[in-house]
Amino acid sequence: MNKRIKKIINKKNRSKIVSLTAYSKNIARILDKYCDIVLVGDSLANVLYGFKNTHRITLENMILHAASVKRGIKKSLLVVDMPKNSYNSSSNALKNAKLIMSQTRCDAVKIESNKKNYYIIKKLVDSKIPVMGHIGFTPQFTNKFKIQGDTSAKTKQLIKEAISIEKAGAFSIVLECITPQSSKAITKKLKIPTIGIGSSKYCDGQILVTDDMIGLSGFYPKFVKKYLNMTRLIEKAVKKYTTDVKLKKFPETKYFLNGR
Repeated sequence: MNKRIKKIINKKNRSKIVSLTAYSKNIARILDKYCDIVLVGDSLANVLYGFKNTHRITLENMILHAASVKRGIKKSLLVVDMPKNSYNSSSNALKNAKLIMSQTRCDAVKIESNKKNYYIIKKLVDSKIPVMGHIGFTPQFTNKFKIQGDTSAKTKQLIKEAISIEKAGAFSIVLECITPQSSKAITKKLKIPTIGIGSSKYCDGQILVTDDMIGLSGFYPKFVKKYLNMTRLIEKAVKKYTTDVKLKKFPETKYFLNGR
């Protein structure tokens, strides 16, 4: 087993797992100092490409960004989302997962559950490809946002789904937008770690989209704590640059490449 994956599994019930997303080397290099897991999420469809959902992002997009992120990673576990339709059959999933692993040198791939693709996870794990699961709100399969696990029956279904993913061989599982009661119950039932996003403090770890938490994406749902207003900082710098250019204050002589 990959030492980084073993380290994540061993954090279950011991210490919280810190996770964030990255789409480039520069951001990855910063996150790597602090994060246990760095995820190249298909959320880049919304964050970088301005799409309304994650459905249009391609395998090639994911590989290019993941390869960039890998260049900034030294210690964190690197996980890459498999995009929509890249794992709609076991043969397709294996072919594409192998491509992601070989082209990016990542540690694992992540697959969203549609409540019946457990055999895909098993196929990949049996082929020595580590898999992170994902239940609750699954953007690749759900068009309308809705809080998950808000009834006893739905909680039982989520627990059943999570256990099936664990049995298929996943080393961890993302819980997205699941009620605190359900998240707590799922986390207690599983032997593998749960990573929450909008799913309360009861998960074994947390993940956010980095651009959301630094105030750059413009998307701020209730579950996102904005730690910085990066938009304001960038705007301030651009405004100052604009003024300097217009007033001929930039470039000054010290920025000339060859004398005066």
